[in-house]
Amino acid sequence: MNAINTPQLPFYQPAGNECALFEMAHDNGLPLLLKGPTGCGKTRFVEHMAARLGLPLYTVACHDDLSAADLIGRYLLKGGETVWVDGPLTRAVREGGICYLDEVVEARKDVAVVLHPLTDDRRRLMIDRTGEELVAPSNFMLVASYNPGYQNILKKLKPSTRQRFLSASFDFPAPADETAVVAAESGLDQERAANLVRLAGHIRKLSGMDLEEGVSTRLLIYAGTLIAKGMSVDAALEAAIIAPLSDEEEVCQALRDLAASVYG
Repeated sequence: MNAINTPQLPFYQPAGNECALFEMAHDNGLPLLLKGPTGCGKTRFVEHMAARLGLPLYTVACHDDLSAADLIGRYLLKGGETVWVDGPLTRAVREGGICYLDEVVEARKDVAVVLHPLTDDRRRLMIDRTGEELVAPSNFMLVASYNPGYQNILKKLKPSTRQRFLSASFDFPAPADETAVVAAESGLDQERAANLVRLAGHIRKLSGMDLEEGVSTRLLIYAGTLIAKGMSVDAALEAAIIAPLSDEEEVCQALRDLAASVYG
């Protein structure tokens, strides 16, 4: 499919029907779950769709300490007075917009309790601290993402939560599409962008053996940006791909050898 890129929209290269699915989910008040490896374009996709629909976007990077209060809000002391301050989820529900929970599986368990009433026909957010019960407007949408490859017995999205969402699976783009993305985002010419994508293909075959995960499209864009700005290929690959992927010298050397075979 053709890339969608206008002065108002962040660049995004569709891989299938994900744009139509997102729009249908939004139009029908349905939550959406994005599944895929790190750096494959999930966040850019949400940014693109928020701009395409003309909606404010509230992005939350989930982590081990993220609690329901971080999403809903809390009382804070301001100017000698205690005032209620909405969290990002509450702002999105109150004002309308997209709330995007990136890597939702990392958040604390109490977050799921808050999300459940928003992900069924109630579409309500309960704020116990203020006694409010907010009904989500028609232009509110809840989107979450996670990387199934990093799930373990302690960090797993429960079926009771997962089955409340529509779901779209993401992966790294096909080589021609990924080349177009790298070129467009980095300013690198197509031929040199294709070399980076070719290297990425070889590296991703090592994923799960010597590497925890293959190189992301994001890192390819970083490398392409450095090369486009005049940095040597070797230095750019070292800074943007090899060093970020591993701290083990043997693995790093294997990656250098792999790069040499592609660029030799």
